[in-house]
Amino acid sequence: MKSILRIPLNATPEQQARLLALQEAFAQACNALAPIVQKTRIWNRVALHHLAYRELRAKFPAIGSQMACNVIYSVSRTCRMVFQHPASPLHLTRLGTHALPLLHFERNAPVYFDRHTLSIKNGQLSLFTLDGRMHFQLTLRPADQHRFETQKLREIVLARRKDDVFVLAFCFAENDEPPDASDLSQMPAKRDTLPEYIKIEETA
Repeated sequence: MKSILRIPLNATPEQQARLLALQEAFAQACNALAPIVQKTRIWNRVALHHLAYRELRAKFPAIGSQMACNVIYSVSRTCRMVFQHPASPLHLTRLGTHALPLLHFERNAPVYFDRHTLSIKNGQLSLFTLDGRMHFQLTLRPADQHRFETQKLREIVLARRKDDVFVLAFCFAENDEPPDASDLSQMPAKRDTLPEYIKIEETA
């Protein structure tokens, strides 16, 4: 069983600008990996890491080593969703022998964090940005605090709502089952739809 806790961030204009810069850099890095996936048909996270990590770090030094790993994770899980989810219009069985389309991550694409790039201690949230750590004061309900203390955290996702408010989503798992492609991934709600942050740039 999985549960999600969403926390809106009360960001100042300066903090908002830093979060926007991080989100844009993250999307740019994802787009640097997309042609590699299109060419090689490799989106397994470990295989993609071995294939592209060094090049990604060299091209985007500002995002740091751990966030580069999160970029690879994002591209891997998005490709699982786009090419393997039964409801996706770009499922591999639909593509047949055709080449993979080139996916384009829009500027509103979610940003993935982990325990190295985000931490919560004594009600203080600390997260990575391109120009240093950013801090927010959190007031958690006792039930939510209990989640952090007793449940395993699967994913941490930063997303921007249509009103430009940034929201952190924490996905918890209550057992040891491996995470699947449905966690916080905005899976297609119906056939012939794609995540709102993905566009098809070209089809070979």
